[in-house]
Amino acid sequence: MDLLRIRGPRLDLTPLPATAAAALPDDRATASRVLVAALPDAWPQADLLDVLPMQAAAEPDDERFGIWLMIERETNTVVGDIGFLGPPDGGRVEMGFSVIPDRRRRGYATEAALALGDWVLGEPGIDELVARSEVANEASAKTLAGTGFFREDERGGVISWRRARA
Repeated sequence: MDLLRIRGPRLDLTPLPATAAAALPDDRATASRVLVAALPDAWPQADLLDVLPMQAAAEPDDERFGIWLMIERETNTVVGDIGFLGPPDGGRVEMGFSVIPDRRRRGYATEAALALGDWVLGEPGIDELVARSEVANEASAKTLAGTGFFREDERGGVISWRRARA
């Protein structure tokens, strides 16, 4: 299978294919073979488990607006995930990300958010990228602020962020 890949300095980003999403979390060996990457025990994290069924049902053209994997090129290991909460809506897509605990504080979220953000804002018809972070999650806020997002609003302990096409 030929997967779309976006290359960063240390990471390869690729959409999670429906076949791999369907295999997770129970059949990690199949998912690893489909992805041609190692899956650490810490991945997928709990927040991703809820959306795996939607990714498993995605059509191939829709996979690019779902979950993407952060694959550390040096070790060929999944170190986190990033992606969109569905297809564009009125030229806008929402992004989220997560890095496994033992790979945090290495700049992977920043690298992935820059690369995937640049890619999606270069796609026809997409003019705006939005994200949300909890006020208490200073690391996510720092990542978003450092990757071209502007803080828009804060309600109920959640900060809304926006990045527009340049």
